[in-house]
Amino acid sequence: MLSQEFLQKLRFPDLDHVSEYISSVSAPVLVSMGAVAAATTYYLVTRPKPLPPVCDLSMQSMEVPGGELARRSVLMNGDAYLTHYYPDATTMYEFFLRGVRESNNGPCLGSRKPKQPYDWLSYREVKERTENLGSAFLHKGHSKSSESYIGIFSQNRPEWTITELACYTYSLVSVPLYDTLGTDAIAYIIDKASISTVVCDVADKVSLVLDCVKDRDHTVKTIVLMETPGADLVSRGQQAGIHIISMEEMEALGKENHRPPVPPRPEDMAVICFTSGTTGNPKGAMLTHGNIVSNCSAFIKVSEVSCPMSPSDVHISFLPLAHMFERVVQGVMIVHGASIGFFQGDIRLLSDDLTALRPTVFPVVPRLLNRMYDKIHGQANSSLKRWLLGFAYRRKEAELMRGIVRRDSIWDRLIFRKVQASLGGRVRLMLTGAAPISPAVLSFLRAAVGCQFYEGYGQTECTAGCSITLPGDWTAGHVGAPLPCNAIKLVDVSEMNYLASNGEGEVCVKGPNVFQGYLKDPEKTEEAIDADGWLHTGDIGKWLPNGTLKIVDRKKHIFKLAQGEYIAPEKIENIYSRSDAVAQVFVHGDSLQACLVAVVVPDPDFFSGWTKRTLGLEGSYQDLCNKAEVKKAILEDMVRLGKEGGLKSFEQVKAICIHDEMFSIENGLLTPTLKAKRNELRQFFKAQIEELYQGIDM
Repeated sequence: MLSQEFLQKLRFPDLDHVSEYISSVSAPVLVSMGAVAAATTYYLVTRPKPLPPVCDLSMQSMEVPGGELARRSVLMNGDAYLTHYYPDATTMYEFFLRGVRESNNGPCLGSRKPKQPYDWLSYREVKERTENLGSAFLHKGHSKSSESYIGIFSQNRPEWTITELACYTYSLVSVPLYDTLGTDAIAYIIDKASISTVVCDVADKVSLVLDCVKDRDHTVKTIVLMETPGADLVSRGQQAGIHIISMEEMEALGKENHRPPVPPRPEDMAVICFTSGTTGNPKGAMLTHGNIVSNCSAFIKVSEVSCPMSPSDVHISFLPLAHMFERVVQGVMIVHGASIGFFQGDIRLLSDDLTALRPTVFPVVPRLLNRMYDKIHGQANSSLKRWLLGFAYRRKEAELMRGIVRRDSIWDRLIFRKVQASLGGRVRLMLTGAAPISPAVLSFLRAAVGCQFYEGYGQTECTAGCSITLPGDWTAGHVGAPLPCNAIKLVDVSEMNYLASNGEGEVCVKGPNVFQGYLKDPEKTEEAIDADGWLHTGDIGKWLPNGTLKIVDRKKHIFKLAQGEYIAPEKIENIYSRSDAVAQVFVHGDSLQACLVAVVVPDPDFFSGWTKRTLGLEGSYQDLCNKAEVKKAILEDMVRLGKEGGLKSFEQVKAICIHDEMFSIENGLLTPTLKAKRNELRQFFKAQIEELYQGIDM
């Protein structure tokens, strides 16, 4: 033990007596002091340092002069919207050319067969194939001046992106198709867009296209199959007046008839992306090269300091390329010469693909994040494990709040290592969008994965995104500030008591990422874009004090109860979905009823654990769904969350029924972007809803 005299001398050292101090200290004490000093030095050198925020996080957007209460990103250069980031990349074709240069002919598109490593096409190989395929399109009669478009009807795979790049190279327009639209909708899109060539991945989709055009006038002249078509399929095509050809043959045809590229301009059309919608026919959002480039560039600008992209980055492509979210992410990868690896086509094998690819960039949707969250907490099956998980999360969350993002802490090694390894172990950037996500889930996974993790908000009509959380702001419950490519304003929705003067209202977007309108549908276009160029999203937002946007409601799906109160069911569903027992919920009401009811689907994987923990009940999933005491407990938990979430009494459901099958795209109750088809749900559960109302004692 050090003497009081020594400590006193140590506070006021006299350099003439250093040897006296040393001789008075025993060797073990010196060793201990050296160890402490070494440890302190090591900690000071290696301790994690917070990343500098990209702006003052207490004010992430600023008001635009003009009196409309619109706000813009503080990252914008003055009042000018960001149209492009790189001077040599102002169209999606130039994006690809820049990627070819930046990559130094590195790997571009990768795919794999079961239990095999990824097989890669280099950037030059992809460039050669895109020119061959594009030349074949021109040889078949397509041109920049024609309005005959090219449909892409395929799962994500290298040929999808090659087809898209071929269109970009020759100023042609692509139109994504997806089978969950149904035969009628696909036939409608083919007619509406005058599609003359369709590129399909498998024979079944060729058959579906042939069914769509059977026995009627149509515009389809060529179907390109990524596989080799059988003789019967070719014969069926001939009967319909359609030439069915393999992609290999198509590329060979283009090679024989090679044409020089026809570079597009920023204002030229690039994509017509049909939105599935929840009612009526799909609407074709017309997007230019400038629209897509501005959206990609805005994300590059936001992440330029904290997470700059490079040719060494690897992206896993599994979210549908038929939607703009995934296409914008791919654009960001391609302009930097990075690599894109495609999943095998089966979402159940995604975990295996992640392990094989080891991506650095991983875009996700809330549904996948909810499954990750549930799985992690489901494995904490004892009170000790739950305590350790919660403790580790709180330690990592505390670091996040200080701006420290890492995956090498002691908590990562002890608790979160397996989570990170399940994603390949190299993920440094995640991005979620397409639907709301629970703040609790987002905060937990930000800590668990230990990477830059952004949440974005937008829709097809503004290319993909119009706001995003900024690096350094790792709070949840908002969708960040406007992107540097657009401004956002809120307009009054007086019938719902949302007023722009109070910082609340319908979210409206203006900027170079806003689409050109709906294909051949001026009436719907006028409904979406007002005379001043503002896109009306139908979502209700609220400005937070730090200049970020919070989505609080939905305008489109509001309805009145019998006593006149307006109800926004999606807001209520988002709150109820936070219940550990609830996987999905559909809230219903109408002007003939005085209260709300709901259909609830418990989570098949974790429901039994919840009932055992809450009620002490065990049994099969179906048995538990049928128990009255279980239904009562779920309703009580939902009402509790409703109170905590600020729901008014008339916004709380009065009765629920339990359904034991998830709403899905396959059963027609969800759109391809996983939004509820409210009309279909209402019809599907009509009998149960009537029974619920009959049982309510008002």
